[in-house]
Amino acid sequence: MTGFPLQIEPGVRRRLEALGVSPGDVVESFVRGTGPGGQKINKTASTVWLQHRPTGVAVRCQAERSQAVNRARAWAELAEKLAARARAADAAAQAAREAERRRTRQKSRAQKARMIEAKQHRARIKGARRRAETES
Repeated sequence: MTGFPLQIEPGVRRRLEALGVSPGDVVESFVRGTGPGGQKINKTASTVWLQHRPTGVAVRCQAERSQAVNRARAWAELAEKLAARARAADAAAQAAREAERRRTRQKSRAQKARMIEAKQHRARIKGARRRAETES
């Protein structure tokens, strides 16, 4: 047993374990809902609020009247948010590696030739700015 609530689907539980989330990292609370619904919504604490402490990711679910259903949905939503965050971090690391590879790769012969031609062209332009030598 991993310590996650029993209402969590096994697939969601596996995703959380794969992401390295431990049950102690998540703060779970049940609060009263908001919005239309009158006395029923004001009396029952069916809204589920989860927060993953290490990352600060928070999820609030009030989709259904049942606390158990909202709880399962909230855990699934938390797993998805944490997975999206991990995917974004992996994509950023991959982009940084690609940028470094492009920056440090060897220039082709044609590229070097164009660079030298551009430098020579610039030198000719700057050379034309020099004072004319006067012959005495």
